[in-house]
Amino acid sequence: MRGLRILALGLACSLATLPALAAGSHPATPKRPPTTKQLRAQEAARDKALMGFQRDLVSVLATRVDAQHLLGAALLARPLANQPVVDNFHTLVTRAAQASDAGPAVTWAQLSDCDRKAETCPNAKALDRLTTQAPDNAAVWLLKLGQDVRNMHRKDALADLGRAAHATLYDDYAGVSLKALANAVATLPPPPATLDPSAQAGAAGVQLMIALGLAAAQPQPALRVAAGLCKDKAGDADVKADCLKLGKLLQWGSSPLSRSLGLHLAETLGGDPAQQQGLRDARRDLVWQVQNFAQLAIHAQDDPTEARHLLMLARNGGTQMSMMLAALRDAGIPTEAPADWQPKAAE
Repeated sequence: MRGLRILALGLACSLATLPALAAGSHPATPKRPPTTKQLRAQEAARDKALMGFQRDLVSVLATRVDAQHLLGAALLARPLANQPVVDNFHTLVTRAAQASDAGPAVTWAQLSDCDRKAETCPNAKALDRLTTQAPDNAAVWLLKLGQDVRNMHRKDALADLGRAAHATLYDDYAGVSLKALANAVATLPPPPATLDPSAQAGAAGVQLMIALGLAAAQPQPALRVAAGLCKDKAGDADVKADCLKLGKLLQWGSSPLSRSLGLHLAETLGGDPAQQQGLRDARRDLVWQVQNFAQLAIHAQDDPTEARHLLMLARNGGTQMSMMLAALRDAGIPTEAPADWQPKAAE
């Protein structure tokens, strides 16, 4: 894909010389394509410009006092090294949590305020606070389940599973974070040095790339660990009942990953063959949706209209699932896979 874009750019440059040739001027000596070393240098320069742009955004947003702008600033600052203390992730996410309009989404972001090398992730204080802020959110208890399994607290992990199963919703707050980021990246125009010469979406493409990339780095509940626990304890009637109940809840979860686990639990633990086929079809549709949304995001790097549209959807808020489905509908892509379509097997 990248090679084709570079080739297209080269052809465009070649076409630009045609008027001069038609006027009777001598043809210039053709330029050699950039070497691998030159391409790497160009990419390194753009990466440096993107980091500088993020630092500028953080500096401007750090003057705000509301939770959403401070959350956006904190998420932008998180991957930046050597940030000043006043503008680093810890300071900004702490200020966001202290804002009068802060909610559990900010506390969720604080889960990353930890030291992976010291194995203090997720942030224990933030996780404890979430259990009181959002006790009806299954995502919170699945996050705690992962921590308890890691610490070999098996009994506590089963209790977490039960609390998750009896919750009223599943929300990993990725939609809130994406909204904060989509608004944050619009604070300043991206400098020319941040634009990808092989893409056509311009400033909107840069903004979308930053927002989607940083939102994807949010903490994730231990969905795979929960699936393994349900499999291991399938012979326990009480645990199986909790897993089936959790599966129903997760099918309406905020993310494709949570919906996938919900469908998986219902399919593997349920006993009705007719229902199992419907669940398999639903999982196939989900893969279709995810793959087509990914293609939309890739296409948006060459289509400023699509990039602006995806940014608009992100700024409207909601969840990962709601944004994905809205983007597919707006693009005229069916949310159900064609009857003869099958996901590609993993290589």
